[in-house]
Amino acid sequence: MEPVPTLVHLSSHFINFRDFGFGAGSHHGYRWVDAKQFRLPAELLDDRNVLAALISHPQFRDTYDGAGVQDRPRHGQWWLDHITPDTYEAVDAASALDVIHGWAEQHGNVPEPLASRLRREIDGPIREATSTYLLGQLPEDALHDYGPIHIDHHELVVIDRPAATLALLVAADD
Repeated sequence: MEPVPTLVHLSSHFINFRDFGFGAGSHHGYRWVDAKQFRLPAELLDDRNVLAALISHPQFRDTYDGAGVQDRPRHGQWWLDHITPDTYEAVDAASALDVIHGWAEQHGNVPEPLASRLRREIDGPIREATSTYLLGQLPEDALHDYGPIHIDHHELVVIDRPAATLALLVAADD
């Protein structure tokens, strides 16, 4: 098997809903979005190989429990070896945006400053993407030894070929 080309981690952004003032009738629900940006390798890869490169990247080993990236075989609440390119489902931009907005607005309206930040940092990349993937349902035996730790966990991979970037977007709660 050929080695998987490496993605270059460019940046990470964390949007914590607690940092925004929610009005009466809605609340932050301990929600957040973690966005990791990567540069695609120079070699032209099909999406399946791009997903494999993401899964093999050290930044993918994040359990999203506050401990940061670890050298352990875990991703989110799952064992890493249960996640493959086939566990991601291709979705269109409208479906990806429905996932994010449905989750973000489940407890009522979000404040305008938060909505603006989500539009800029999440909606923009989704709309500009050439491919978008949603992590599908994993079997129960995929949960690692202290998962699940989130009530909701939504994960999107957003590939923008003209910009040569990939964004890993994880929207969850504590």
